[in-house]
Amino acid sequence: MQEHVVIVGGSSGMGRALAEELVAQGSEVTVAGRSPDKLDAVRRELGVQTVAMDIGVEEDIERLFATTGKVNHIVTTAADVGGAYQPISEYDVNAARSAVDSKLFGPLLLAKHGASMLEPGGSIVFTSGIAAYRPGPRASLLAALNGALASLAAALAVELAPIRVNVVSPGWVDTTIWQDVAGDAAAATLAAMAARLPAGRIGRTQDIAAAIIALLRNGFITGTVLHADGGHRLV
Repeated sequence: MQEHVVIVGGSSGMGRALAEELVAQGSEVTVAGRSPDKLDAVRRELGVQTVAMDIGVEEDIERLFATTGKVNHIVTTAADVGGAYQPISEYDVNAARSAVDSKLFGPLLLAKHGASMLEPGGSIVFTSGIAAYRPGPRASLLAALNGALASLAAALAVELAPIRVNVVSPGWVDTTIWQDVAGDAAAATLAAMAARLPAGRIGRTQDIAAAIIALLRNGFITGTVLHADGGHRLV
């Protein structure tokens, strides 16, 4: 039977790179996300199925799995974290709620509604990030959310066994988000980090896709965080 993978957040960035590689390997892929324009583009260009939904809305997640039926793997790379970057002395919790929904409650709800839809040997992969291990100023909530995903995956790996639940933790990856974070200084910021990293370069979306696929394919890995960060935790 053809492998079927659901990717929430798969219409751009790391999720799209994953969808592209899985399609190239012959997998059936369903991409879910909020942007109709991006979903239309990925459907045309990769030939995947798409579902418009918001990972922070439980009814949308129920509708997603009603659409897909049984699947082999569930991956989320979705993150709406713009409001999470704030100095703690001025923190506006309401502005950051979308980050909590997309990074923590969303993955939890994917497991709630998706676990029963997984075929034998299936797995779930969450996406955290280097902020959990090398936090910077104004990123306290993002560090907490990324760190929480490791604990969530470990707990779910026990509760949902033999379904496997893992996390991939990217380092700095060259995506369009850096234009929002650093503006005109994005290229210089990335170059400075590349010079520090043991790997000698910034990550590419394909690097993270490869890491996720490694977790999908290895049936003896569960409750684990796979760090794809170029050695960032070491420097």
